[in-house]
Amino acid sequence: MNTPFYTIDPSIAKAADKAMELCRPYLDRTDEITEYNQHKMLHAFQQARISESCFTASTGYGYGDRGREALDAVFAEVLDTEDALVRHSFASGTHTLTVALFGVLRPGDTMISVTGLPYDTLQGVIGINGESCGSLKEFGIHYEQIDLKTDGTVDLEAMKQRIRPNTKMVYIQRSRGYSLRPTLTAKELKEIAALAHTLAPDCIVMLDNCYGEFVETTAPGSIGIDLMAGSLIKNPGGGIAPTGGYIAGKKKLVEACSYRLTTPGTGKEIGCTLGHNRELFMGTYTAPHVTGEAVKTAIFTAALYELLGYQVTPRLDEVRGDIIQAILLGSEEKLIRFCQGIQQASPVDAFVTPEPWDMPGYDSKVIMAAGAFTLGSSIELSADAPLRPPYAVWMQGSLHFHTGKLAAVLAASRLS
Repeated sequence: MNTPFYTIDPSIAKAADKAMELCRPYLDRTDEITEYNQHKMLHAFQQARISESCFTASTGYGYGDRGREALDAVFAEVLDTEDALVRHSFASGTHTLTVALFGVLRPGDTMISVTGLPYDTLQGVIGINGESCGSLKEFGIHYEQIDLKTDGTVDLEAMKQRIRPNTKMVYIQRSRGYSLRPTLTAKELKEIAALAHTLAPDCIVMLDNCYGEFVETTAPGSIGIDLMAGSLIKNPGGGIAPTGGYIAGKKKLVEACSYRLTTPGTGKEIGCTLGHNRELFMGTYTAPHVTGEAVKTAIFTAALYELLGYQVTPRLDEVRGDIIQAILLGSEEKLIRFCQGIQQASPVDAFVTPEPWDMPGYDSKVIMAAGAFTLGSSIELSADAPLRPPYAVWMQGSLHFHTGKLAAVLAASRLS
């Protein structure tokens, strides 16, 4: 690997060239997935009859916002669902999930997480980590949890013992969060959803789909997922959407969520777009391609760091269900150096040195590297980790494979 703009240790450059040789078949396979998903996205835009009028700003109540309704239709089509709710007013992925949970759960209902403990920021929403004001627990919604097996996979036998016919929700977190368990693939999601519906025919199988959109050709709505949610500053926003989130699934469930977002009775009919439609449409359209670039960056990083002697997950040849690549660096010092290397390879704030800090919603100090055009955007190249054993770092994103590849190499140079 040669570049006239950066100094790369010869041994690291040699390893990078070897990594490219190893991962070429997997990069080609990723391009095939991207092509399928990009064609599907184009078809969805055409079916929704997207035109310049869809980009017109609405204000006030937002009645009759054609663009807002058309974007919902696009998301429903590409996710294989009956309906969708896509809004710039969702403040984060956690906010979007919260609206979905409160939209369909009622006092006395039970939700069971079959993927163990949910992501840190959702624990306060559920009420796991204490008496959070306004949590599901405070509203009388019961939470149960089925821990993952020792290999990090979902315990299907435990599901058979714990899920009852009156269980209201079976909750699945697709991505790994700050853990090293495998991300769920479409094949595994289908198996979990089928079992849940067999045990509790009327239950809602809900999926936290963050980081998983467009990584595979199979969309969750076609494999038994009743309701899902995600963030537009991750995969489906294509690095262009400045904020927002989406909820998609069965029509009656999406409608219930819309009543939580706005008011019962008005639901999806109100909510002005304030001129954000164009950015949301552009980001949505480019999302399959950008997601493919992020996946290729992750594949190369896995190959490179395994050659350098680090344990990585997923490994080069494993099927991927999201864009995240974890690397076990083994020490706090290396973890910090890696994140600082990613930051220095960013297009924005490359001169900034990230340091660990007490981030709200987390139980330990967290370090984050993200020189992004949109603050907190995880589809743009970023790396972050809590400072706790085994001192693994989670890297995700990259709008362009070529710069993502360079960032992985420059970060490796700081570890040598």
